[in-house]
Amino acid sequence: MLLFFRLHTSPAGTMEPKSLIQIISEEEFLKIVQEPCELFFMVGNDFAKIVAGNDDVSRKIYSRLMQESEYLESVLDEHGARENKAWSFFSEYIACIRNLAIVAFYIKHILDRYPYYKLKEPKEIDEEFHLAANHLLEFINKSILNLKEEVVRTGKINGLKCAVDKWSDDEFFKIESNKRLPKNILDDEVKEDRERVIDLCQKYRKIAKLIQEVKIEKSEDIKTFRALIPSKLDEKIARMYKEHIHSVQSEYDTYVKNTSLEKEHKELSNFRGYVSMPLHLLEVILWLCHFYERHEDDIRHGECKQSISRMVNKDELLSHIVNFGFNFSQHFLREGDKIATAILKSFVGNVRAEVTIPQPLGFHARPSTYISLIARQYEGDLYMLIDGDKYNAKSVMSLLQAGGALADKGYKTVEFEGSKQAIEDVKVLSQHNYCEEGEFPRKLSYLRPDGA
Repeated sequence: MLLFFRLHTSPAGTMEPKSLIQIISEEEFLKIVQEPCELFFMVGNDFAKIVAGNDDVSRKIYSRLMQESEYLESVLDEHGARENKAWSFFSEYIACIRNLAIVAFYIKHILDRYPYYKLKEPKEIDEEFHLAANHLLEFINKSILNLKEEVVRTGKINGLKCAVDKWSDDEFFKIESNKRLPKNILDDEVKEDRERVIDLCQKYRKIAKLIQEVKIEKSEDIKTFRALIPSKLDEKIARMYKEHIHSVQSEYDTYVKNTSLEKEHKELSNFRGYVSMPLHLLEVILWLCHFYERHEDDIRHGECKQSISRMVNKDELLSHIVNFGFNFSQHFLREGDKIATAILKSFVGNVRAEVTIPQPLGFHARPSTYISLIARQYEGDLYMLIDGDKYNAKSVMSLLQAGGALADKGYKTVEFEGSKQAIEDVKVLSQHNYCEEGEFPRKLSYLRPDGA
């Protein structure tokens, strides 16, 4: 056993140990890693038995597979196994199994929760989704088994004892998600709930639009997949989309769920389902992209990556990312956008406000364009009111016409009518003289030509 000391000089000039690194032999490490490996093999063996019997793999066993592979991976990393020739492949295979078990867990969660999301999907979409989800699960199960066999093989080479006792028969009982406790808590009361719903729906619609603009469509062409991933869709992008949607779900559960408002408006619970579905699908995409970027040999080269690519078909992996994950994310966001639009139409009430006219030139092209952009930013209509006449604020030409009428009459103020959100932005715009000097307040940053 070799001991390495890193020394530094104390104020008194003496040498003191700063850190201690202990180099152990591979035989010593084998004693350390045997127990966490046994825990992993116990779960892995039961998993293999369930798959071989064509039985349904429960969320619980995927969860235990995640836990034990994560624990084993941490032990391996703590002892530098990835930088050791004997243990590097073993470590990489364990990391792959953990990654794929996470994906499988999310898919099972989606399938188990699907009946409770109250989605308004036609039968053919339901069937297509379930078929694609189960196809992905089959692919993941097969890939995990391939990786597990290699873990056992490399483990035995390193001296591991891979024959272990199994868990008790009831250890991995199936969680019956169709059984629920009675719902008997009182509805919560929440302040400003209608404004919160409006804000959530607007946020959701922005996210839906953002993801639709990515322009990734179903395909059977492998070259298309490799051109899309990771250049247009990768772990980082998927994480960003997921976090945006997660913020909507979090706010919904905090301010709307189990409130009298949700009970009164049934479409809100439908909306919640269309938040959850793309959220979990994006989690699937995130982890599949992570696997591809971290373990496949298209991006990271080496003998181990080549070995993993033989066990986990990369072309099929990319196909599932696009055709299952992203395709259905887009679908549920489109359908959710329709529900969000309908909710906004029923929740948004019009208000009026009197504001000043742009100085010194009135409603010429630039301030009229800003008003039009505000009108298009929010659901519902926005009008300029002049002596009983309504001018559509979404139309720059209509506002220019109104500006001429205001100039002829010599008015210094004008009244707008529209949603509270739009009116508030018009008031801010007016307070800053319609940004005639090119300075935009933070609230109106979306009016800037660069969108910053």
